[in-house]
Amino acid sequence: MTQEDEGLDSLVRKRIRALRVAQGWSLEELATRANLSQSSLSRIENGQRRLALDQLVTLARALDTTLDQLVETAADDIVTSPMIDSAHSLMRWPVKGDPGMTVMRQRMTEPPPANPARMRAHPGREWLVVLSGTAVLMLGHRRFRVETNQAAEFPTMLPHAIGAEGGPCEILGIFDRDARRGHQRDTGGTNGADGAG
Repeated sequence: MTQEDEGLDSLVRKRIRALRVAQGWSLEELATRANLSQSSLSRIENGQRRLALDQLVTLARALDTTLDQLVETAADDIVTSPMIDSAHSLMRWPVKGDPGMTVMRQRMTEPPPANPARMRAHPGREWLVVLSGTAVLMLGHRRFRVETNQAAEFPTMLPHAIGAEGGPCEILGIFDRDARRGHQRDTGGTNGADGAG
């Protein structure tokens, strides 16, 4: 086994353990889900048992990930630059782990429309993080204040709009594939955030 193979082997074992711990599962719980004995799983995590492809596939499924994600090596392109849409004051980053996800940064100065008829609804899911200021998220007739460093997550099938309260705010919006398509249709091809136009 080469040094590079040993590094990947060790990385995969660490990922298995980290994903198990992140789920809050004991060795016994993951072993049961993966149809392995607890001692076999322990030896896999500790490097005392050879990694077999069929076991990795089973473990990946049990951990709700893919074999590709479990064995991927670190890419050289760790740092990426945003694509800038200056006409709409947006910065957009593609998310490498899921090509359908998009991240956008937007500065808002106007409050969201209060009239549900002016709000958007489309398939998908959206997350937003307020980087500075206070954002207002309208979901149908409900109004939510989202302060700096707070986040919100919602299905975009609800009529929704986002705007600023008490001065400008900056948000980071994360859109799944369907939400991104909905925004592209709503804004004529751009990835405008809700309430932006």
